[in-house]
Amino acid sequence: MALLEVRNLSKNFGGLAAVSEFDLDVEEGTIHGIIGPNGAGKTTLFNVISGTYRPSGGTVKFEGKLIAGKRPSAIAAMGAVRTFQHTALFEDFDTMGNVSIARHLHAKETIWGAILGTARKMELANEKRAEEIVEFIGLGEVKHELAVNLSHGHQRTLNVAMAVAAEPRLLMLDEPVAGMNPSETAEMTDIIRKLRNEWGITVILVEHDMRTVMNLCEHITVINFGKKLAEGSPDEIISNPEVIEAYLGSDDILGEDF
Repeated sequence: MALLEVRNLSKNFGGLAAVSEFDLDVEEGTIHGIIGPNGAGKTTLFNVISGTYRPSGGTVKFEGKLIAGKRPSAIAAMGAVRTFQHTALFEDFDTMGNVSIARHLHAKETIWGAILGTARKMELANEKRAEEIVEFIGLGEVKHELAVNLSHGHQRTLNVAMAVAAEPRLLMLDEPVAGMNPSETAEMTDIIRKLRNEWGITVILVEHDMRTVMNLCEHITVINFGKKLAEGSPDEIISNPEVIEAYLGSDDILGEDF
């Protein structure tokens, strides 16, 4: 059984089918890429899986449990956590503060915990875990910098750190290297690999940067006009004539330097 199973998924907006009869399996322990031309339906697919949109048809299962139609917070609580194209940070808090807040949203504190004194123990544990995440993800040097003053690359990395603070089994990254320079892109690629290799987090990502996808993902699914166009390894995808045609008819969709 795949960690994430999508079957016959559809999402319609009026008479327009943004996603149509889409199937997807994401195996545990993999880094799985979703690619496609602009307007292909990638973000809509992510929005349905993560609960932002309700599906028009089909099913989505996480760990064998139906999640289609559930609220995003409920899906995140089950262990499937999503980032967005645009960073959503608490700009007046420092790096540690942002991750600590994300940890508090994950914590199960109760009024009885406060009465019995366990809430303070949980708070200390959350602070310790937040610092572990900040250091692991490479933000230790800026852990006391206000989020508003961080570079674009560090803000994007902090966005991922906040998602990781929710202790996901499945991390859904929406354009994780958008707007990054080559150095920042390389650092983010390394972070994603570390999250999978060392912390065992399965990753599914939507990304326009084809070099990043091809270098990072073991398995790739291509969506075009809301339907699955192709699926396979990077080598299989890059040599697929239908994929090449979908990307503006170019015979080298990655450019000369790949």
